[in-house]
Amino acid sequence: MRRIFGPLSLVATLSLIGLAVSTPAQNPGSQGHVIVPESSIERPGDAGIRMHTNFMFYRPDIHTPASGPGSTWETPGSMGCVYGITGPIGINPCPIATSTTNPSGGAGAIALVDAYDNPDAATDLSTFSTQFGLPQATFTQVYAQGRKPRNNAGGWSVEEALDIEWAHAMAPNAKIILVEALTPTNSYLYSAENTAASMVASDGGGEVSNSWSGGETSGETSNDAKYFSTAGIVYFASAGDSGGVGYPSTSPNVVSAGGTRINRTGNNFTSETVWNDSTGETGGGPSKYEALPSYQSGIVPGTKRGTPDYSFNASPYSGVAVYDADGGYKWIQVGGTSVSSPALAGIVNAAGHFYTSTATEQGIIYSNLGNTGAFRDITSGSCKGYSAGAGWDYCTGVGSNQTLFGK
Repeated sequence: MRRIFGPLSLVATLSLIGLAVSTPAQNPGSQGHVIVPESSIERPGDAGIRMHTNFMFYRPDIHTPASGPGSTWETPGSMGCVYGITGPIGINPCPIATSTTNPSGGAGAIALVDAYDNPDAATDLSTFSTQFGLPQATFTQVYAQGRKPRNNAGGWSVEEALDIEWAHAMAPNAKIILVEALTPTNSYLYSAENTAASMVASDGGGEVSNSWSGGETSGETSNDAKYFSTAGIVYFASAGDSGGVGYPSTSPNVVSAGGTRINRTGNNFTSETVWNDSTGETGGGPSKYEALPSYQSGIVPGTKRGTPDYSFNASPYSGVAVYDADGGYKWIQVGGTSVSSPALAGIVNAAGHFYTSTATEQGIIYSNLGNTGAFRDITSGSCKGYSAGAGWDYCTGVGSNQTLFGK
């Protein structure tokens, strides 16, 4: 079942189905709606038991199903340009149509941990790569529990397509590993996490990305060392799409990936603000249970771990192109911090340093706070009662990417 939300916040509309969403700013001539799949809805009692995805997608009413990427959908080339990966910053306004130079880095491996099975994952990734002129990926699909999970078309299946495509988009030369858990229960996903980390370590190190999250619980701190501490791995997790915080984003052993919105005028990039619009808002805030890690000492207020650390475009209104054949969607425009986690994992991979732990990576990131050659400080917008401002904040962390320096 698909849920269609209109021009209210995601939290406010969970019980209101079928409202038409307002027109996206960068394409004022079209009408459409935002679809939040069942897989992205957290239900009472899920915390500590079951995880949910963090994506939604925008569907123009006159373009269903999409025969190709829309002209206003962000691409590997446009995101590479906006985030300073493919050329000088501040010179090119990065129009989507002509920003066709792709990121070109990557090594080692990036593992994407998800639940259920996408039977078309390999062909989805191949189609995406061909469309945008990326090299075909070295791709492996693994069943973490030793048997093929059932399919979850339109939910986790879209998540898997998004994850592998946008990790590959930012680090085209890294090996891409999709690790599928039988279900989104914590026990199966955590088992898949260890499988993913072991495989990445065997490939020389890299990143493990998790676009899922769940509510915090008092027992989460014991999971940090069990599932997010393999040597040679930097872990990423989505900060969430409804404000507030969730696990494993709050783990000090994970880079928490927040969300921004890309703003364009006449198809030219003009600014980046906190993602907080009629579709949802980035997660962010202090953990209830995780202590302040050393890399945030003197930067984050209070005594608890703050999220997010680092951000990427996540609004469906400025969403990225994703190809998912499963369920008949084909080309769709996707947003949510499910985009942020694999994309940032790809960027860090492309930076090529392959640090021995998340804590080391975080130390580098936080030591470059305020360095405009490394991060764009996001100072406009708010999330869940917090406001963006100069320096680190609870909405976008250190900001968004600028070049491969400082990662």
